Amino acid sequence: MIDRDVPVPEWGLSEIGRRRAEAFAGRDLLPENAVFISSRETKARELADILGRRHGNRILVGDAFGENDRSSTGFLDPNAFEKQVDLLFGFPDRSANGWETANDAQRRIVGAVSSALDEWGTQPLVFVGHGCVGTLLKCHIGGRAIARAEDQRERADPGGGNIFGFDLAAHSLICDWTAIENWQGFDHGGG
Repeated sequence: MIDRDVPVPEWGLSEIGRRRAEAFAGRDLLPENAVFISSRETKARELADILGRRHGNRILVGDAFGENDRSSTGFLDPNAFEKQVDLLFGFPDRSANGWETANDAQRRIVGAVSSALDEWGTQPLVFVGHGCVGTLLKCHIGGRAIARAEDQRERADPGGGNIFGFDLAAHSLICDWTAIENWQGFDHGGG
């Protein structure tokens, strides 16, 4: 729910996003015993709650799982935002107008996911987060260079609500960004 008068981390799911999430949760494609780990941002927490409450799953929130820090610019109109994202992905070792660099955000999200996997062992985990850091995680796992072409909006639904699967220990992607409506689940080669 984009609102220039609300800080970006406090944006919640839009009505369309909420309906998509509820429909996805109703398909019962996620492991019943999964632990959901979410960033602190409102829309991620709302999504984790929708997905996790289906089976009474445990939902955890972690600071290091947040989207790339872009607080230096605050709200940007769509054209300015897209230019900033191009800079972020195009120059991963440089800050785009005060934004956290892509390299720094990638190290943070990879470290957070690795720590969670170490802590939970073989427990199925579902990470609920954001497109940019998700893309940076995906690039690391898949051995791909940081690039805008790897972003969820380039590979799946441009409005968000996408999923990818991975095996961090094997450094392999099980599936690339896929719109939640198209994902067939773990048993169908979908991640």
